[in-house]
Amino acid sequence: MDPIIILGILLALLFNFANGLNDAANSIATIIATKALTPLQAVLLAGVFNLLGPLLFTTAIAATIGRGIVDPVFLTPELILMAMVGAVIWVLATSYLGIPVSSSHALIGGLLGAGIAAAGMGAVFWPSLAVIKDVAAYGLAGAVLGAVTAAVVASWQGEFKPWNLLVGGLFGVTVAIPLAIATGFLKISGILAVLIFIVISPTLGLISAFAFGTLVAYIFRNYPPRRLTTLFRNLQVFSGSLQAAGHGGNDAQNAMGIITAMLLAGGLISEFAVPLWVILASSLAISVGTLLGGWRVIDKMANRITRIRPYQGFAASTAAGGVLSMMNVFGVPVSTTHAITGAIMGVGATRGYSAVKWGVVREILIAWILTIPAAAVVSGICFLIAQALFGGAF
Repeated sequence: MDPIIILGILLALLFNFANGLNDAANSIATIIATKALTPLQAVLLAGVFNLLGPLLFTTAIAATIGRGIVDPVFLTPELILMAMVGAVIWVLATSYLGIPVSSSHALIGGLLGAGIAAAGMGAVFWPSLAVIKDVAAYGLAGAVLGAVTAAVVASWQGEFKPWNLLVGGLFGVTVAIPLAIATGFLKISGILAVLIFIVISPTLGLISAFAFGTLVAYIFRNYPPRRLTTLFRNLQVFSGSLQAAGHGGNDAQNAMGIITAMLLAGGLISEFAVPLWVILASSLAISVGTLLGGWRVIDKMANRITRIRPYQGFAASTAAGGVLSMMNVFGVPVSTTHAITGAIMGVGATRGYSAVKWGVVREILIAWILTIPAAAVVSGICFLIAQALFGGAF
């Protein structure tokens, strides 16, 4: 096997390890915040279900990563290697700083940067104008319907404010586009799907968690507080397992897609089909990263966004796990960080606007926005440096 391919495989597994190190907070933040489990127990639970997740879902996301962002014609082992270098540098740097970023988006940015550096803008699968128009049409219809609905409800309650229209419109877009995708009316893939769900996944997590948290609070409103705490601390083990499986099923496929693309580019396989050993190795790498834990990220997610009660932790984990499971089925590589952060904000908002520390949220949002372009720039620079140093090899 070519040394470049061996190095690429090792780097892909290192990326999944770093992914688990940063994204450990996704699976266990709410469990630790509510003391449903000790930190060690929570990390062990997340590690096990991160390992099982990719075995429970399809490998559609691996296909999106491996052949849906950059045209496979331009994918060489060297290009993929430099894409991985840029992504790993960004994820490790943000993990050290305690900033929860999307490892999936770092990898996508790495592929974009290396692909453009190698073959120009034409190397990327950009969406067609017709698809963009379809997305805009469904988004506009959802925004209008959501704004009107919010205005009617707020007016009926006698609490209408202009910002109700903005919030209702955002919620309408968040519901309309996934619904159109699920029913087959809207078909999107590749970089467009990734960019759209940068906005939709945290908002969908927020809406789902807010609605579910409100419903749970209403149903159990007459329960004694101590009994309620015990009940939902136990239920959080289930919801945390669902969330960890969703995280593993989505993010572990990053390395699967890269390794399979590298094997295909190197002529070691004849078609894009993820081998079983790749699934197991990628899952194990992300589980080991999660077991070691990214404790700075965990602290920010568990303690600094909002104070979480056990029933809210259950609602947040269940909502985020449901969103991730749905995206795994559709083959959309969404950010698990975005989904759970939105869910934590959603359950916090059930206690009112001031219950959420929006300054921390803004810091996280900035990191989200920077991830794809930052990883792209780093990978592009890495590719150009390697090309200058090794010439024809690149």
